[in-house]
Amino acid sequence: MNGVLVIDKPCDFTSFDVVAVVRRLSRERKIGHTGTLDPMATGVLPLLLGKATRAASLLEDSDKVYRAEFQLGVDTDTQDNTGTVLRRSDAPVSREQLLAALPSFRGDILQTPPMYSAVRKDGRHLYELARQGIEIERKPRPVTIYRLELLEYNEPERRGSLLVECSKGTYIRALCADLGQAVGSLGMMTALRRTRACGFSLEQALSLDEARSLAEQNQLGSRVLPVESLFLHLPQISVTAAQSMRFQNGGALALERLRLSALPAPEARIRVYSPEGEFLGLGRADAETQELAVLRLFCDSGAEQRRPEIKSVFRGICKGNSADREGLV
Repeated sequence: MNGVLVIDKPCDFTSFDVVAVVRRLSRERKIGHTGTLDPMATGVLPLLLGKATRAASLLEDSDKVYRAEFQLGVDTDTQDNTGTVLRRSDAPVSREQLLAALPSFRGDILQTPPMYSAVRKDGRHLYELARQGIEIERKPRPVTIYRLELLEYNEPERRGSLLVECSKGTYIRALCADLGQAVGSLGMMTALRRTRACGFSLEQALSLDEARSLAEQNQLGSRVLPVESLFLHLPQISVTAAQSMRFQNGGALALERLRLSALPAPEARIRVYSPEGEFLGLGRADAETQELAVLRLFCDSGAEQRRPEIKSVFRGICKGNSADREGLV
């Protein structure tokens, strides 16, 4: 199988657990995911199957959307309800206070990664140090909160939910904790559901039970989306047969000879298709050479396409007599 399978990750499964399950169901060995979800989190987890794994390094900057549940007045070592309670606060917090605090978290902000995170320090994950009771100083990192809304809030219980659209690397647990401090209290995350990632939504996602059922009917492949669905936000071009073969063999294409309405910006990424409409891969506009260089191929290269023919010829040579072989040397 080659393409993208969007899974609705269940609670208490790691992202690698989901990969292991889908590997068994699809019988595809090469599978990767586009962004780790904590075990307590649920929601959209796009899996890359087969040749689609080549896209992994190209998706690092994808934005994500979450629905996060929070509880004010409680602080834990993990910044969520799976950790040990460190402090409590009885300070009341009104809805108006929360709404007034939200604007300071929108846009480009600095966020300190939690100790219970996969961030590395001197070659070790922070969560490894945290489990040993070690806490170290962490440098704040720039992240972007594109959208932050208060969806619900129960003032007596100080519980609520947030809609968060953010950049890669944003810790929603830290956001809940920081929001609690901003309103003069404490805060922790109590649930997290990712509703959108890499352009895919919950409406496109399969539960693991649904995936198992489809696999039993040999229909799982029908829900695998094509590789190009990862890059639909990029412009596209169709090339000639000769250009298609050159591109598949790793050769750059002259920009002036392509059917472009305007020259692309330097380093711009473009989807490249064959005359038959096959997605070949991504090209990158090289301003210095004025060429569209191969960024990543997602089809069989020209050499791979000719490999069966080469093997057939080689087998024919091996079956021939010694005189034939000598004549071919």
